[in-house]
Amino acid sequence: MLKDFSTKSGRISCWINPHDFGARGQSLVLIPGSGSNSSVWSRQYAKLHGRFNIAAVNLPGHGRSRGPGAASVFDYVLCLENILGALELEKPVLVGHSLGAAIALLFAATCPEALSGVVSIGGGLKMPVNPMILEGLSANPSGTKELIAKFSIAPANRPKMLPAIQKSLDQVAADVLLGDLTACSRLDLRGRLGAIRVPILAVCGAEDKMTPVASSQDLVANAADAELLVVENAGHMAMIEEPAIVNKAICAFAAKLIKETPS
Repeated sequence: MLKDFSTKSGRISCWINPHDFGARGQSLVLIPGSGSNSSVWSRQYAKLHGRFNIAAVNLPGHGRSRGPGAASVFDYVLCLENILGALELEKPVLVGHSLGAAIALLFAATCPEALSGVVSIGGGLKMPVNPMILEGLSANPSGTKELIAKFSIAPANRPKMLPAIQKSLDQVAADVLLGDLTACSRLDLRGRLGAIRVPILAVCGAEDKMTPVASSQDLVANAADAELLVVENAGHMAMIEEPAIVNKAICAFAAKLIKETPS
């Protein structure tokens, strides 16, 4: 169910377990990508909420959350810190997609003691954005959103999945989406990776055109404790395109964290 939380960043809406939020032993905080909202995680919380405490976050300016968006990943990290304080979940696993992955990774570098691990889906140490997309959101928002939606999905999956992705992007203001993508374009975690002391699972669609496999490979190669999953038949939205594979990987990663935690 969607629930509003009062935070220092304003009123933030999250999808949480319908009846027993906080009762599970492990928690997942799901952070969407640029222009997305909590609904992008529907294939995760529908299957996993019986096993984990789940909070699928709507960042400011997204979904039902109030306030403006941001144009830097660090500003979103500060917002996430406030959200986690309101959720009162002990050492959750951050699961982020694209911009959400950038937020999760920078948060882990800033506050590693607050987390158990990070799942980065379609993320990387740097996430450059084509300048034509940034310019297009000002000159032709509708057409540019269509282009973003198209290139977020593997070609074989577009007939079935493109309308939902397009609808989601249409719900966010063009300036908020521009801020999100500007934040991604400015990201550079290469000097911060050594501060991350929690395990990382990097997930990437084999056909990701937005943040290619090489970005996740670079992350894994340079992190102290990281593993890579390349998802076949998926593009940038691997958690939507191949949810069973991604959900299985998240569960296995979370189970490994339990085993590694000192008693």
